[in-house]
Parts: sequence; C-alpha cells; structure tokens
Amino acid sequence: MKESFRVCFCCVRSFKVKTSEPPQEIKKLFDDYSGDGRMSADEMLRFVIEVQGEKHADTNYVKDIFHRLKHHGVFHPRGIHLEGFYRYLLSDFNSPLHLSGEGFQVSQDMSQPLSHYFLYTGHNSYLTGNQLNSRSSTEPIVKALRSGVRVIELDLWPNSSGTEAEVRHGGTLTSTEDLQKCLNAVKENAFVVSEYPVVLTLEDHLPPDLQKKVAKMVSKTFGETLFRCTTDEHTECFPSPEALKNKILISTKPPKEYLQTQVSLGSTTDESVKAKKVKEAEELILDEDEETVAIEYRDLISIHAGNRKGGMKNCLNGDPNRVIRLSMSEQWLETLAKTRGPDLVKFTQRNILRIFPKTTRIDSSNYDPLVGWIHGAQMVAFNMQSHGRFLWMMQGMFKANGGCGYVKKPDVLLSNGPGGETFDPSSKNLQIKTVLKIKIYNGEGWNMDFSQDHFDRYSPPDFYARVGIAGIPLDTTSHKTETDTDEWFPVWDKEFEFPLRVPELALLYIIVKDYDSNTQNDFAGQICLPLSEIRPGIRAVRLHDRAGEVYKHARLLVRFVLEPR
Repeated sequence: MKESFRVCFCCVRSFKVKTSEPPQEIKKLFDDYSGDGRMSADEMLRFVIEVQGEKHADTNYVKDIFHRLKHHGVFHPRGIHLEGFYRYLLSDFNSPLHLSGEGFQVSQDMSQPLSHYFLYTGHNSYLTGNQLNSRSSTEPIVKALRSGVRVIELDLWPNSSGTEAEVRHGGTLTSTEDLQKCLNAVKENAFVVSEYPVVLTLEDHLPPDLQKKVAKMVSKTFGETLFRCTTDEHTECFPSPEALKNKILISTKPPKEYLQTQVSLGSTTDESVKAKKVKEAEELILDEDEETVAIEYRDLISIHAGNRKGGMKNCLNGDPNRVIRLSMSEQWLETLAKTRGPDLVKFTQRNILRIFPKTTRIDSSNYDPLVGWIHGAQMVAFNMQSHGRFLWMMQGMFKANGGCGYVKKPDVLLSNGPGGETFDPSSKNLQIKTVLKIKIYNGEGWNMDFSQDHFDRYSPPDFYARVGIAGIPLDTTSHKTETDTDEWFPVWDKEFEFPLRVPELALLYIIVKDYDSNTQNDFAGQICLPLSEIRPGIRAVRLHDRAGEVYKHARLLVRFVLEPR
C-alpha cells in the first residue's frame, strides 16, 4: 500500500505505508506465554500477574479482556492470536492508571483534614480568555467543575450604581457576569463528576451592605449544601473531604481594597495622612472576623483567609490555636521557596496555602505548579482556559485518586524526620528511592485523528517523543527518542531510566512532535501522569491535545518498571 503527496502539477511523491505491528519484544512475550499460536485464558492470567503486576487478577478479569476483544474481531474461543494480544495491549482497558468499571476509582484515604490534600484549583474561574479584555461567563465555571476542579474563584465588585454585587475582573476591560448566574452554575454542576466538596473563593471588594445581599443570595442558592461552621468548630484543624461530601464551602477575606477606597475618598487631601489611615485600616484587618465585615457574610465563611501581615518575614508563623488559608503570588512563593522552603512545608501541614498567578500574566498563561506542590501548597490556582505544559501538569496531577479533584499529599510533606526536621525540597542530600525504567515501543492512530497533510505537506510525519519527569529539582529531567522519518506508525523501541528521590511528588510526561528542519516542530500529542498511580507493565498510553482533550485514536505502547533502591 502506498501513500501519495502531490508536490506540484506534474510531480507526485509516493511512500510505502506500513501498518502497526507488534514489536519484537511483544512477539517474544506472546510466544513465552502461549502455545500453538494461541494464548488461553489461563495463559493470559499468568501474563497479567507476572508481567503486568496485577496480583489480584482472576479468571473473571481475563474473561472481561476476552469479551472486549470480541469487538475487534480477533477473538477465538480457544484463545487469542498475536494480533488479539497486541490489540489488548493497545486497548483502553489496558490503561496505565487504575480503572473501576468504566471510570477511575477513588483510592486514597479521604478522612484527613483538608490541609492534607492538594485541591484542583481555578483562578478567575469566570473568564473565557485573557485577563485584560475577555468575556466573563458561567461557561468556564461549568467546564471547570465538570473537569473535576474543586475550587472556583469569583471576584465580586459593586456595580456602576453601587446597588448590587457583580462578577468581574476589577480594573480591566473584561465584561461583567451576573452573580446569581454564577452561583447557579456552581450549584448545578458542583457534584456532577465528584461528590467531594467544592470551595467557592470569593475575592470580594464590597461594602458591608452588599456583603449582606451576597450572603442572602449564597444562602438561598445553596441551601442545605452550604457548609457552615458552628462557634469554635474546626478552628484547630480543617474537616475532611469525606465529612464534607456534597458540601459547598465559602472562603474569603476582608475587603481591604474597599476600605482603602473609602479612606482615599475622605475629606483630607494630605497624601501622608491618607497613607497613614490606609495603613491603620489594614492593620485592623487581621481576618474575616473583624466587625468591618457584615455578620451575615462572616457567618458563611468556613475557610478563613488570613492576610500577609508582617510581610515575608512573619507570614508563615501561623497560629497554633487556629488554622487559616493564606494566599500569595507565584513571585512570593518563588522567593520563599529559595530562602524558607522547610517553613513553607511546615506551614502547610496545618494551614492551607493558595498560590495565584502574577498580575503580569494578562494572556492567562500559567506558572510551574510543582514549585507550590513540592512545598505543600494545597491550592495552586490556575487559569483553566489556557493551554501549555504547565496546565498539562495540572491536569496530570489530578488524574490521580479517580479524578475526584483531591489528591492526598505524601507523608514526606505531612510529617517530620526522626530529628524533627521538616522536608526541604531543595536539599542536595536526598537519597534515590526508586528507579523508573520506561520503554517506548511505538505509536499509532495519528493517521485516523489527523488529515494526510496536517504535519507535512509533501510526506508522512517524522515523529519523535520527549519523555520527562517533573518533580523536586533533583528529580526533574527529560530525554528524547530518535526521529522516525516518514512514518505514521513510528517505532522507537527506546528505554530510558529516571533515578528518583521523591517519586511520590513526581509527574511523568510524554510529548510527541513532528520534526521539521525549517520550521517549528508540530505538536502531535501529550500525556502527563502521576507517577504514584502508574501501573507497572506494558500499557496503552492515550495522547491528548493541547487543551487536554483525549484523542480518539493516537496512543503509545509503553512499558513501565519501578525498581526500589
């Protein structure tokens, strides 16, 4: 079979088209675990236990595999042939992540305090595009919640007449959205894909009278699903996701900006006096419980957002008698990570730390989420409407634990060492715990997901794959395969090794591109997976597009081996 590409009116280039064939190592495995050219149910069971590491597999598990293969026309009552075995290895059923029925399963302990988990967190959740002049809408809120996001952020400002609160990105040209519509969107979509709690972060810039109105709207909209703290309840630790199933929590802080505005609009024209009054007002705002906040509004708050009083020097001191949520920009985080990494980890063992993008990211780009996660930050807030490698990491992290939007932090971030020392992600003395061996055999499916000339106008694509680990600094690295030229079905057969010191915090990513010598290499798919949940063995790794949506056919055949040291 040949594939032709027209170069000009009188010239056509033809290429021999190969099909997807089992690699030699797969053929050998089939021969080792089969007899007479067929693999029986008992032989398949031995393979999935010994090679795939599925120790709990039984005859029903194998029957399920055989039943699925019937749809491929490669099944025989006496067993499967090599092609059927190869189709099984490349099937969705053979995912690198654990499956339960037709979906993923929650596998982690959900009974610990909220501060013991990473939460899938959005930033300015109502924006459809950039941070400067894009449209505000309920659509991205709905999409985020249906993708597993558990923390939704709304910015509340007085409308032009000052009579109602509205949702908008203050100080920009972005449009406004009706607050009630946003609340309805949260209510209707909060628990479609996950029963674990949704945190609604209200960045409010409202006077007390509008806070009262918002409090009534929130209470009426959410009703019994709204979680309310009783006096002194959950002050020393947060409740657990398990205890908060199907609940919506409100988290906010005092409207400092509103107080500053009122001071600046006062009768005095002396700038030094104004500055002094603003400073005095800020010092009065220690947390939401101040009398400057409407009582009805204050009573809604179940996750108290403290301020950064004392600057970088004292912001991580915390209160032994009370837990809070602290917010800081990615720049603050980077600075503190370099100078006070263990202090960040210690603070997040009890308190919640929220990181948000720097204000100069007007294009809604994102930052490296690992900087926050390896220091224990639970809420690493992202612009979900964006694309790019950092968002792929975010999506990859929250494929863990059944995609429920909560991932338990590893013990290294929650407990201290034998001498009482707190984990330091930047330490150069961490020992290797595990070696990941990953072998990329081949890939298929691009010819069905893309047009003939999508990658190259005059020839089939030239695919290569980059494989890497994102984690603590010492674990972060990547490798690249050779380029397989003019092939829709690339064969790489390449193995890489990754020595890992903190595998619990590592993400594995694979990016496939089409090599072009004269232009930028074309994107051909990506996947990011939490290393802690990857199943060993030979797996079918489905690729995703730039936005994180899975391709229908494009996939890789990959072998994973984890060797403890």
